[in-house]
Amino acid sequence: MKHIEPFPQDYVRTIICDITEQDAAQQISQMLPRKADVVISDASPNISGIWDVDHARQIDMAQHALQIALETLRPGGNFFVKVFQGDMLDEYTHEVKQHFETVLVIKPKASRAKSSEMFILGRGLIEAA
Repeated sequence: MKHIEPFPQDYVRTIICDITEQDAAQQISQMLPRKADVVISDASPNISGIWDVDHARQIDMAQHALQIALETLRPGGNFFVKVFQGDMLDEYTHEVKQHFETVLVIKPKASRAKSSEMFILGRGLIEAA
């Protein structure tokens, strides 16, 4: 975990926690005055240089971010998460599609062409039945 400089705006809050811990969503929820409109995760594992390991770690972090989003987002809310390209990406994208009305896989222009970094945007959290 890395320190983040506080934002000067009163309406922006930051929390430093391990998103893989079971109480991460609860810690976040306690800071919110209501359910969130958006959850953004730019989390990334420490890169080992072993692609299969790095990809699996990234997808695991994205899974935890999705769980936090499902627990903290309002119905209709949006989710934006960093992922790495690899053999586990399709399955993860399919899982996100189970919870959001629209899901896009995005490769930003600012991302290096050789980078495997991508983002998934889930728009419109579907209310649980």
